[in-house]
Amino acid sequence: MQSNTLLLLLGLIFCINHVSTGKTECPRIKLKRQWGGKPAKSLTYQVRPINYVIIHHTVSDECSEFLKCAAILQNTQTYHMNDLDYDDIGYNFLIGNDGIVYEGTGWGVRGAHTYGYNMNGTGIAFIGNFAEKLPSRSALTAAKKLLACGVKEGELDRNYILLAASQVSSTQSPGLILYNEIQEWDHWSLVP
Repeated sequence: MQSNTLLLLLGLIFCINHVSTGKTECPRIKLKRQWGGKPAKSLTYQVRPINYVIIHHTVSDECSEFLKCAAILQNTQTYHMNDLDYDDIGYNFLIGNDGIVYEGTGWGVRGAHTYGYNMNGTGIAFIGNFAEKLPSRSALTAAKKLLACGVKEGELDRNYILLAASQVSSTQSPGLILYNEIQEWDHWSLVP
């Protein structure tokens, strides 16, 4: 009985400390091996903290559950590696409508998401097509948590610049509706 009381007390102290220190809660991230991703052909590491975050959409089916998201991610990685001859899936992170962040190349590894911004940028793609509607609220929340976590962990510069892919390359990504949404987020910049 005493050990249960002690564990409960320690858990309560941890929760109070977590809330009172204002620590950023990182989102749930499924690692590449968890969604069935293949290892990269090679890795090029980035100097951190990263200065740019580029938002994309995959222009694929959407997904709201793990198995469907995993299948889309596996197909995307195969296309990027086999057809486009990338070293890995192009994005650092991808986010499903299930509110889960899926690791692509991850933090600190160069992706192949935006020409001219791969070495000092993190590419985050929402899984689906968001030209005419927004991703789910849980997906948007997960993205904001990922950004805050990146700053807290020293992966992103605390003054990073948030951009839509369409601002820096000839693409419609991340879709007009999502592009309008991210203009309201912290760190968004009209000028790259």
